Amino acid sequence: MSNNPSFVLKAVEQTVFEERPIPQIAGDQVLIQVKKTGICGSDVHYLVHGRIGDFVVNDPMVLGHESSGIVAKVGPNVKHLKVGDRVAVEPGASCRSCEPCKAGKYNLCEDMVFAATPPYDGTLTRFYRVPGDLAYPLPDGVSLEDGAMMEPLAVGVHSVSNLGGFRAQQSIAIFGCGPVGLLCMAVAKALGAKRIIAVDIVPARLEFAKEYAATDSYLPIPANEGESKVDYSKRNADAMKEQLGIQDRGLNSIDLVIDASGAEVSIQTAFYVVKTGGTYVQVGMGNPNVTISVGQLMVKELTYKGSFRYGPGDYPLAISLVAQGKINLKPLVTHRFPFDDAITAFKATRAGKSEDGKGVIKAIISGPDVAITEN
Repeated sequence: MSNNPSFVLKAVEQTVFEERPIPQIAGDQVLIQVKKTGICGSDVHYLVHGRIGDFVVNDPMVLGHESSGIVAKVGPNVKHLKVGDRVAVEPGASCRSCEPCKAGKYNLCEDMVFAATPPYDGTLTRFYRVPGDLAYPLPDGVSLEDGAMMEPLAVGVHSVSNLGGFRAQQSIAIFGCGPVGLLCMAVAKALGAKRIIAVDIVPARLEFAKEYAATDSYLPIPANEGESKVDYSKRNADAMKEQLGIQDRGLNSIDLVIDASGAEVSIQTAFYVVKTGGTYVQVGMGNPNVTISVGQLMVKELTYKGSFRYGPGDYPLAISLVAQGKINLKPLVTHRFPFDDAITAFKATRAGKSEDGKGVIKAIISGPDVAITEN
């Protein structure tokens, strides 16, 4: 174990492969040989823009944070893992001593060391160091590819189960049929949803969503010329409710709405669609400054929550749902690339399709010197 090839973002639109030191471990830490890494929209955003909000790439940074691998070395205080174990990696280490950490909301830790979030390096490398309790053993039958998908699945678990409090026989509407939206649908289905409504502006995405997990779909109506977003959203919500028989109360109402799009009109529409006394969870990132109906928030007495990453119990539940066969992650992995083709993988994800025209849902990059067929 003498080298550590890494995929590094040097500047906007500039990436290189370079050698990095192999991290040293101590105490409760483990060294992971990374085998599979999924590309997230945030990775692409850093590549294209060099920043997300206040997180700015000022120095070279290794990309990637959706990873699984094999334990290569364990610290002396690690008792639940051994060399050779296959694990999913939770890529954010909190301080464990601040108020949010002690309150069980470590995802809100101000001193979070999160992979591929400036200034911290990510997981598109051969060896990555992580606290031992953030390396979750993968049960038999759960592949390393599945393990890499646990990170975005944990986002879905956090939004739907943890924050949304979703229960069996409830109904949910999910705006946005990208990877996170689809995984939110998968979680809702696994938890026994009565109805799962997928909303997107791309018909092909809606078709896939219905094949994958949704029971219903809705394609938003076109806006009128000169129509304001607020007026359009109200009209769009009325059309959606009429088309799908949605009511504000009772058996045909929507208990939980997840916005996984970040689009302003989706957020506005959702306020009119969710039931009186229902819950709305914002997981999609878009324009941070949007107009919402405070009137709907008040008169419906809605519970309105933001969702950020994942917290205690989200990874274990994600792994359990996959291990039990309640969620199938394999249909979402549309593209696989060897490590040396990481640039091509990012190009395909950015374009939304590969050179052969096949649409990208999730692209997986294998670790250095690992065959792309290995699961």
